[in-house]
Amino acid sequence: MGQAEARAISDWRYPSPYSFYDWRADEEDAALLLDEGRRKGRFFSAFEENELVGFFELQAKDEELVIGLGLRPDLTGGGLGREFLEAGLAYARENFHPTRFRLSVPAFNERAIKVYERAGFSTTRAFDHETNGGVHRFLEMTRPA
Repeated sequence: MGQAEARAISDWRYPSPYSFYDWRADEEDAALLLDEGRRKGRFFSAFEENELVGFFELQAKDEELVIGLGLRPDLTGGGLGREFLEAGLAYARENFHPTRFRLSVPAFNERAIKVYERAGFSTTRAFDHETNGGVHRFLEMTRPA
């Protein structure tokens, strides 16, 4: 991911309640995204026909790959989530060779949870996480790679 894409993504604004995902909602998250040194090899831009449509954050932890992802706000809610997720998982499989994928999702985001379940993820635990100015409930989900 280049700096121009990171800046563009940091400016994305999602409608409520998904504004939770706005990068500027958490200063530490925004700083991570915008720091080229910390972002390199971890954040990947997703393009369709030379247009930025989303990103993936991929972190290897032993044989497991921790995944974060985001679709451009105007593309959410239109049934593209599963295809976008599967494309990212295919890239991750080819380039990282994990045995398992893991991700975390805010418990309120039923739309994303359904996408992940349809893609074979299952909930392994629920936990509270401090972010975006408060403590929020998250679900950890995993699936074989």
